[in-house]
Order: sequence, then C-alpha cells, then structure tokens
Amino acid sequence: MNQNGFNGVQVNLSGFRFWLTILAGIWLLSAIGLGWLVKSLFILVAFLLFLPIVGFLGLRWWLKRNLVDGQCPVCGQGLAGVNRMQLTCPSCGEPLLVENGSFQRITPPGVVDVSAVEVSARQLED
Repeated sequence: MNQNGFNGVQVNLSGFRFWLTILAGIWLLSAIGLGWLVKSLFILVAFLLFLPIVGFLGLRWWLKRNLVDGQCPVCGQGLAGVNRMQLTCPSCGEPLLVENGSFQRITPPGVVDVSAVEVSARQLED
C-alpha cells in the first residue's frame, strides 16, 4: 500500500491564517485611511519619549525651590528638608519644622527652654 499518496498529505494552514489576518487588517486600515493612525502613533511615541525628560526637569526645578539645607537649632546637626515639612532631628530627636528656608523648633506656647547644670553635692559644715 502507498502511504505517501494523496490521502496522506496534510497541509498546515495555521501560519497562513496569521498572515492572512495581518494582510486583511492592513487592507482595512488602508481603505479607511492610514494617515491619522501613523500620525497618532508618532505623537504617542514622542509623548512617551519626552514625558520622562520633562518630568525629571520639573522635579529638579521643584526641589531647587523647596529643598532647604541647614542645621538643627538644638544640636547643630546638618539637615535637609522640604519647605513646610515637619521632621525629627536624627541626632537629638527634637521635632523641627522647615519654614522660610530655616529649621525651627516645634514647641507649644509657654514652654521655656532651660539648660540644666550639674552641681556636685558637698556638705556644708557649720
């Protein structure tokens, strides 16, 4: 019996179906008009390329205006903070507020700062 005859031939059309779908899509787009699609794809690609650049430059501009470098008013530790932000000094733990380009202590009204001095105890003899 001849196994290589006409009945044994199989045709694989799965790859052909893919290309036929692509060609039908291109034909449909060309029938509608392809110019608007190409222009919108170029605009989308340009937007995706320039958005990170504009975002980076905008962030640098914002940081240049709002980033404050200074020292803690309590311990003198160098700090960096953003305007109108509350933070804690990493050295002394004092809560601070960044206002008008400087660091200020956050203290409730009526609090008086006192520096304690250690005095050695000795007996007074009468």
